[in-house]
Amino acid sequence: MAFHLEALFMISTSLLFFVAFQIPHVHAGKAKSSAWKQAHATFYEGSANTFGGACGYEDVNKHGYGTDTAALSKALFKEGAACGACFEIKCNQQKWCKGRNSLIITATDHCPPNPQQDSNNGGWCNPPREHFDLAKPAYLKIAEYKAGIVPVYYRRVSCKRQGGIKFTITGNPYFYLVTVSNVGGSGQVVGVRVKGNKTPWATLRRNWGQKWETNVKLQGQVLSFSVQTSDGSSTTSSNVFPSHWQFGQTYEGRNFS
Repeated sequence: MAFHLEALFMISTSLLFFVAFQIPHVHAGKAKSSAWKQAHATFYEGSANTFGGACGYEDVNKHGYGTDTAALSKALFKEGAACGACFEIKCNQQKWCKGRNSLIITATDHCPPNPQQDSNNGGWCNPPREHFDLAKPAYLKIAEYKAGIVPVYYRRVSCKRQGGIKFTITGNPYFYLVTVSNVGGSGQVVGVRVKGNKTPWATLRRNWGQKWETNVKLQGQVLSFSVQTSDGSSTTSSNVFPSHWQFGQTYEGRNFS
């Protein structure tokens, strides 16, 4: 009996996923903030276009995230599933905090474990620690440079973005890699589909981070994209790429409100 119930659940889940991508407009409930939790935050150096990394955004300014970004420890990064998610962070150490300022950051990178260092002395991102390694400009909004590391409160929040979802296609005529960025609402993309004016809807596979792949031949076609996020919301961007698009170009589609 348990087997039949599990199978029925899997079929129902797959059907819901399929139906969500057939709806040709935005379906997005208002994302709720999660409860406050405790973690720590450090910062890393770098120029404005090097705050991308493990999510595949490369240039976070180009993709709409600015420098309010962070690399997440393994416990938060979840093998790249957290890419694009937004967190509100508050410094929790009176000596080094800059007032009561809070900061909303986007997850754009992974802070890898350092097993050679103690988790409380250099191995800040070792499992099972929940840790934020912030871009330096973001860190300095909530804490003093001298502190190096500060305890923080954090919670998941809805992402507010300027403009539409950004789609960038790289690769070659036989392999297409689509970067999906500047996503509002949940921010966490869990499914992407593409349709050409000559080809039906096709589901893309996650390659890594927020890069999604397909072997369906797309060149020379007008392209539409459908995106689903972790809260079950979906949005369809119709005819977002013109037929004369080229590899490396970025076009904007319909975002979540």
